[in-house]
Amino acid sequence: MNTINIRGIPVTFPFEPYELQKHYMEKVIECLQNETNAVLESPTGTGKTLSLLCASLAWLSIRKAQFQAERFGTFNNDAGTEFVRALKESIDSKLGSSGRQFLRVPTIIYASRTHSQLSQAMNEMKRTAYSHMKATVVASREQLCINPDVVREEDFIAKRHLCRSKIHGKCCHFYNNVDRVANSPFISELNVVDIEDIITHGKAQRFCPYYMVKEMTKQADIIFMPYNYLLDSRTRKTVGVELSNNIIILDEAHNINKICEDSASLVLSSADITLCIAEVTDVMTAMASNLDFGDNPADFTPDELCTLKQALLDFEKAIDSVKIVHGSDSSSSTFDGDYIFEILKKGGIDYENCMLLSSLIDKIIQFLSVTPNDGPFQRKGNGLEAFNFLLTLVYAHNLPDIKEKIKKCYTVYIEEEQPQKNVGNNWLSKATSSYKNGGRSLNFWCFSPGFGMGMLLGRGVRNVILTSGTLAPLKPFISELEMPVAVTLENPHIIKHDQVVVTVLEKGPDGIELNSSFRNRDNPDYISSLGRTILNLTRMIPNGMLIFFPSYPIMQKCTEHWQENGIWSSIYAVKAIYVEPRRKEAFTTAMTEYYARVADPNHKGAIFLGVCRGKISEGLDFADKNGRAVLIIGLPFSPLKDPKVILKRKYLNDCRVLNKEMISGDEWYSLEASRAVNQAIGRVIRHRHDYGAIILLDSRFAGFKMKNQMSQWLRDHIKVAKHFGEVIRCLREFYRNAEKNLPSEKPAPSSQLEPSKSFSDLESITTKPRGYFNFNSMNVPQSSHSANNANGLVTIHSRSTTTNSNTKRRRIAISNNPTSTNSDQGMTDNKEYMTMVRRNLNPTQCDMFIRALTFYKEQDDFDGFTNKLNDIFLAQYNIRYIIQGLQPYIRDKHKEQFEKYWEKMR
Repeated sequence: MNTINIRGIPVTFPFEPYELQKHYMEKVIECLQNETNAVLESPTGTGKTLSLLCASLAWLSIRKAQFQAERFGTFNNDAGTEFVRALKESIDSKLGSSGRQFLRVPTIIYASRTHSQLSQAMNEMKRTAYSHMKATVVASREQLCINPDVVREEDFIAKRHLCRSKIHGKCCHFYNNVDRVANSPFISELNVVDIEDIITHGKAQRFCPYYMVKEMTKQADIIFMPYNYLLDSRTRKTVGVELSNNIIILDEAHNINKICEDSASLVLSSADITLCIAEVTDVMTAMASNLDFGDNPADFTPDELCTLKQALLDFEKAIDSVKIVHGSDSSSSTFDGDYIFEILKKGGIDYENCMLLSSLIDKIIQFLSVTPNDGPFQRKGNGLEAFNFLLTLVYAHNLPDIKEKIKKCYTVYIEEEQPQKNVGNNWLSKATSSYKNGGRSLNFWCFSPGFGMGMLLGRGVRNVILTSGTLAPLKPFISELEMPVAVTLENPHIIKHDQVVVTVLEKGPDGIELNSSFRNRDNPDYISSLGRTILNLTRMIPNGMLIFFPSYPIMQKCTEHWQENGIWSSIYAVKAIYVEPRRKEAFTTAMTEYYARVADPNHKGAIFLGVCRGKISEGLDFADKNGRAVLIIGLPFSPLKDPKVILKRKYLNDCRVLNKEMISGDEWYSLEASRAVNQAIGRVIRHRHDYGAIILLDSRFAGFKMKNQMSQWLRDHIKVAKHFGEVIRCLREFYRNAEKNLPSEKPAPSSQLEPSKSFSDLESITTKPRGYFNFNSMNVPQSSHSANNANGLVTIHSRSTTTNSNTKRRRIAISNNPTSTNSDQGMTDNKEYMTMVRRNLNPTQCDMFIRALTFYKEQDDFDGFTNKLNDIFLAQYNIRYIIQGLQPYIRDKHKEQFEKYWEKMR
């Protein structure tokens, strides 16, 4: 350990810090000493998290020492020598107490986007000299609950209600043990406790980790939590963490502007309002029937329920009465934010009674949540929670100028939904006659990040530190947040010039311009040229490489086109290809297998396809061999005609008229795309000895404006290639020199899961097919992606590379009757089926398919098997015919279940 003095604070660091780390820690301490706010950018790989923790915890340690001294009278003004008085003045100057009487030691609240990022930060803390300080992590029941009955619930809301029900009935022994264990020496001796730690201790000591964390936060020096827990008022209330006089650190804060907006926004549909009315009606009906509620009596009266239901009906009618403007793209109307007060007033809701109604709704939700699942109330207050959030957003901030703030920062956007069937409307009806011309949704959108940040600052926080590897340009980022920022930093990267190459490639090897703009993204010549560009680059780039598309639809369009013309198989012959799945379970599997493939010396690496703002672009580590290059396919602009985008741009343009420091709508639109690109680029070059290439495959990156919006450390490295051959020569020389001159890398992380089996092993999944598979008997629907599917034919695409879109394809006729029953024919058809599967699923889907079959063979779990199939086929209707071919692999006892499953999926 090394101890250095930074602005009078002794900071202990695990090793001798680099100059840019010292500079970063200096800015953190300056912010804490002066009780101001900071925006600090330091690229990924510069030790940002470690520097942030060491600096803030060093300052906090001295603050705690000062508090102890004051508490025990060491600094009592009446009992002090000259030395003691001088010492007190010195400490005050270093801590920034400004002569005020210190009330208590601040707590650091360290927030990041995901729990995986928080786990990384807590692991960093464990290896510092400050690992003796108290640290805990706030998480949901999803992560922390260990009650078997609650864990079995798949729905998050159902988990919450079941948990509350068990606590109310005193039948969760884990919860019942919390108070006993919380006051024991066992808990007081724990220091840095992450999710894995608290779950392990909870199981061993038989206490509830979820509620124990709530107890541990009261004594913590630093609390880790996802930042939506901090910024979302509903979650913040549930968590119950004190903000006054505390220090807020928002790590990975590059998208904090959007989080602030989203956490203060709401969409309330006609279905939500109908659900509210139904929930209130359920309780009214039960009370009218004089049902016995046992030990859960209602804490409200029938008259109060009548008042609430009438308010909901009037509110629904008020939305239905809004005049809608019918346009070519949508049927909607837009109003200033303060129009929400007028709508609510028509429902009889205002400042005078809103808190009473909100309190009543809380009581009803609590009443519904603790009733048994098999009781009369199957609904658990989800609709009422949404409506209550609206009341909280509008009325919770009882400030003199709140109406003016809401008018300025919000927009009310009401749009028509699809028509619904007209139904009856009596007093105890659970639905209403409104929306006979179609339902409506009320969108209450906040367009000012400063509104949400202001609500946070208004709770008396001591400091806010925003930090990330990709905040640039800082000026517009800060201007949108509308908060005072006295300390800023844009750190350079720790790597040397020969460790990175950044190239803008304007044209493919065939001379076709690379431009993924809206006018060009459907151009087959562009998509083919892009594919050939990637194929050529794949041959030059060693080990792992990442490719980021602007969106999922564009990624799908490109991959389907490449599969049709054979480019996909040519790329796959060089490196295995993994495509980012949307489901969490499938994503974890794909990531593990990607790492394993890269680490395998028998292969040439792998490619991971993802999207900007997607899962792999945020917070994941592709160090060393796992990420030797990142390719950016175009600019991820938001949909230009999206109503929310249109209104956000208008809001900013209106603000700019009044304040020239604000960015314009066009500037915001461009910055949103460039920040997403910067974040994706940050997945590679993760430490000081790492190296990699950044290749921007869109001619628009060559423009001055776009270059200027890239992270500062990148700008000096950017070069525009005039010819494709220039890039190839540059990459060849770069990788040759890097492998020769740079230090040996750390080994890439190995997979924790068994690598997926290859298709050549597929016969071993079933010992013997039950019957045989006749491919000709398959009922294959026409694919929307194949031009030649007609007259009951299915196209199987050839995999040879071609530039002709009219590639020769193999056709297989469909017959309703089997033509042979001998085993040789069965094996032939079985292999043909597997060939068809391989050709129609991408590599990631193929791996998932084989894993599903392996799971079924080994576990004999049909429900688990179909769940895994759903991960592949639910979102891919055009390839579901593959499921029918699984019949030979289904055990006799599951045949009937399989037939029902196939009928549902087809």
